[in-house]
Amino acid sequence: MTVPTSWLLDADPALRWQVERDLLGLDESVWRATRARVASEGFGARLLARQDDDGRWAGGAFFPGGQAYFAVQRAEADAPQPWTATTWSLNALREWGLDAAVLRARDTPGRLARDCRWEYDDLPYWGGEVDCCINAFTLANGAWLGVDVEPVLDRLLEVRRADGGWNCDWVEGATVSSVTSTLNVVSGLLDYEQRVGGDERAREARRTGQEYLLRRRLMYRLSTGELVGRWVLPAEYPYRGRYSVLRAADHVRRAAAYDGLAPDERLADAVEVVRAARREDGTWVRDRHHPGEEWFEVDVPAGEPSRWLTLAGTLLLRWWDGA
Repeated sequence: MTVPTSWLLDADPALRWQVERDLLGLDESVWRATRARVASEGFGARLLARQDDDGRWAGGAFFPGGQAYFAVQRAEADAPQPWTATTWSLNALREWGLDAAVLRARDTPGRLARDCRWEYDDLPYWGGEVDCCINAFTLANGAWLGVDVEPVLDRLLEVRRADGGWNCDWVEGATVSSVTSTLNVVSGLLDYEQRVGGDERAREARRTGQEYLLRRRLMYRLSTGELVGRWVLPAEYPYRGRYSVLRAADHVRRAAAYDGLAPDERLADAVEVVRAARREDGTWVRDRHHPGEEWFEVDVPAGEPSRWLTLAGTLLLRWWDGA
């Protein structure tokens, strides 16, 4: 099936450089030049323009407005998560390939250390808090920006469950892991390893977390063999910490490439789910759009072909099929 490369290249620099590097294998000078444009064009430039003078976005660490919104969120359990605050904005810029030097030139790491506190217990930003998904984001963002986030790594290792994974509800007494929390943590650990040059504690923890997911073939309950839930099947970008089979399989692919490992046969069912979702024109559609306030849209409406998901799906199948 022909991959629509010209269509994929007709994209924001935040995506185009990844197409050039990962799909087309173009010369490093080409994709690096495209990646450099993230700071001055398109999504990256638009999000940078939203940064507050104190280094935050939307006046909060995880929620816009900080403590005030946090109180509303706790009172209204069904209120949609907003995606505009500092952590979500840093996640996006990091994933889009922004050069960390751009934010360091703004003293963003220092400003966040001085002026940004977590909504939970008013804890300092770069020290993390109790939620392991939030700490995984902080670990990756701190490593990207050159911050010493080893204390955050310590926090993550301390709350790993006996089954090898993580559960953000550990503070509520959860003793078994969840696929969503585990995927967020192993993704953060991989990013951390790649940026700090490898860390044996992070590597060992990441591998136990990946094993937790692989034992479940990314989508099944270990106890019954049944699907974890229909919610693991639809795909969406931005990922924003949500679980999907495509996102989980894409992480395993990237981790295997980093570790120099061949595809694990336990991925077979997940890969076939991704393959079955590919349309005849070689694209994948965005299945859903999670609600919540955002600065601006970076993908197509639900039901339309997504360049972000098409790149991820194509890379996964190429790797699996040995192309």
